[in-house]
Parts: sequence; structure tokens; C-alpha cells
Amino acid sequence: MMNYAEVSERATALQDQIVAWRRDIHQHPELGFQEYRTAGIAAEQLRSLGYEVQTGVAKTGIVATIGEGSRVIAVRADMDALPVNELNEVSYVSQTPGKMHACGHDSHTAMLLGAARIFAEMANELGGEIRLLFQPCEETEDAEGKSGGQRMVEEGALDGVDHVIALHVASDIPAGKIVAESGYIMAAADSFYATIKGEGTHAAHPDLGVDPIFVAAQIINAIHGIRARRIDPIRPAVITIGAIQGGDANNVIPDSVKLRGTIRSYQDDIREKLWRELEAALALTRGFGGDYELQIVKGCPSTYNDPGVAAALRGVVTDLYGAETLVSNDPSMGGEDFAFMARKAPGAMFLLGAKRDDVHRPHHSPIFDLDESVFHMGTALLVSGALKLMRG
Repeated sequence: MMNYAEVSERATALQDQIVAWRRDIHQHPELGFQEYRTAGIAAEQLRSLGYEVQTGVAKTGIVATIGEGSRVIAVRADMDALPVNELNEVSYVSQTPGKMHACGHDSHTAMLLGAARIFAEMANELGGEIRLLFQPCEETEDAEGKSGGQRMVEEGALDGVDHVIALHVASDIPAGKIVAESGYIMAAADSFYATIKGEGTHAAHPDLGVDPIFVAAQIINAIHGIRARRIDPIRPAVITIGAIQGGDANNVIPDSVKLRGTIRSYQDDIREKLWRELEAALALTRGFGGDYELQIVKGCPSTYNDPGVAAALRGVVTDLYGAETLVSNDPSMGGEDFAFMARKAPGAMFLLGAKRDDVHRPHHSPIFDLDESVFHMGTALLVSGALKLMRG
């Protein structure tokens, strides 16, 4: 049976191929639920390796299985790009204006394809089923408000899975360092759309109407007070108003003002309380003679790393690369729809440091890029982590 050191050696031997896959996918970015070419590349590779391949899962996703047994370990990679115009001057720059792999999903797909090759080489000694999940649309949702991860869970891709793991590259963590924390690592990410209703009138006679701009000013203060005065101070929560729109002229009081924003939290009870408190804050409009409408769009839940799964991943990191490779990282208020999978089966996502140079290259920016030399580590850790969980 292949041990972890042999897995690492095999992954290192695949490094050039992993980089080649990543660069090819990077040059041809596809947005969420449009990953036809990317999924086609993955499906072709998987079939050639002997996997049982199901395409069209969650519209453009893939579920591929190999091995037999009562235990099932799933490994996930996302495939979608972003509507960003790339500004990097590299040989593998995006060939599609306005679209770019600005979050590293191209590398996730490539590293999982590398892992697929290693799993295939040891298919008869896996001791159970390995299920590879090539997920579409992590970055956004479809017209029904559902992301790729949510749809994969709803369509049964996680049924019968004992554990699920994933990695995410991090352009701000030193190359080759690994983060595999237990507990909450990313937040639930909800959106809200509110309309504050007044009564339009001439700006010279505000007393003859209900000024929604004045009312909005009071409501905005109330919304910002939710975190400060209505939520336990030691429990993470954020409400941010990202857009305010109202009025078209300097001498006209409009009849409405629109607010848009985001709500972030970890624990489900705090998430639900934030929804209620937002409703209560907007209800203050009625005390000023106005009214409101509110739509809360539930996004992905918070991402929780199962302590046992995270500990297994840390053990593999230590065995392969030494304890000094592990570093700590603060939990993020960003969202990640791997959360749907980690709620269906105990799971964990680890971060692979891939900071390319001294330039600040944040995720979702037009100059995002990675140190490709660490990709073999991601492949080795996905394989070794799955094997460790398979063997118990």
C-alpha cells in the first residue's frame, strides 16, 4: 500500500502536469454554471483513469468515483472564475476579456486532477470509495439563489459520504505554509435588499411629505447599532450597508430610498437574530410616517471544520512536511459554499499558502496570482488526507 511519503513523491513527479492543467484552465476562464470546457477536461482525464464519471451534476459539475468499500471519502474542488479583467503580464494570462481565475479555482481543479491520478494508481488498495467532486459556481448563485455547492448536496453528491475535505489556495500566506484550523473558519454570507418608503414632495416643503432620505439616516444608525447593542460582543457578527440609492434632483424629495447590504455570522442563532433585528430596525420607518420592504436572501451557511477531520489533516501535514509547516490564521468573515458539504458530512478545508512575490495580490483582484511551485503539496495533502480518513 502506498504510504504518505510515496504519495508525496508521486505528487512531486506530477508537478509540471498540474501546472500545465492550471495554466490551460487559467487561460480559458468560465463563470459559474458555465464551466463546460473545464468540466470537459476533467471528465476526459477521469474517464481515462478508470473512474465512474457522472457529468451534469448541479448543472455543470462532476462526481467521479473509484474504489469500493463501506467507507466513502469525498474530495472537492471548485471550477468557476470571476467577472474580472486580468491585468497580469504572464504567458498564461486569461484569453477572455472580462473573465479571470482571480481566486485560484483553476489551481484547485488542477491539484484535484493530480490527486485523481494517484488515487487511480492505488485503486485496488484504497479500502473504500473515493468520491471526487468537481463543483461549479462557488462564487455566486443562480436565478433561484443557489450556489454550486448547495445544488451538489441537494442532488445527492454527498449522500453516504463519511468525510469530505477540500483545499483553498491563499495568496497572502507564505508559499508552502498550511492552515488547518478546527471550528469556524468562514462566515455565513447573507444579502439584504430594503426599500424605505416615504412620500415625495417639493424640497422646499418637506413638511408636506415624508422624506425617505431623512428616515434612511435614522435607519442606517439603527442598523449599525445592531452589532454594537443587540448582539453578544464576543460572538462574531457583521452587518454592512454596501449601497444607498435615492433621489435624482436637488430640489425634489423622492418617495423611496433603497439600501443593499450583507450580513455575516458564524453561529446559526446569531444569524437568525441578525435577520430579526434588521427587520426591527427597518420597522422604525413607521414611526416617521413611512414604511418599508425587506428581502433577505440566504447565502451559504458558515464553514465549520470538524475538529477530528482538521486534526487528521494537521497530522498529515506534520508527517509529510514537518510541524513548522503549519501556521495559524484568523477566521474570516468571508463566505465559502463548501459549508453546505461540511454540514452534510463532517469535513474540513485547509489553506495552502501560495504567495507569489512581494506584491499584494488579493483574491478577486485583477493582479491575483500564485506561486505554482507548491501545487504538488496540495495534491499530496488531498490524497494523504483522504487516505488517513479512510483508514480511520
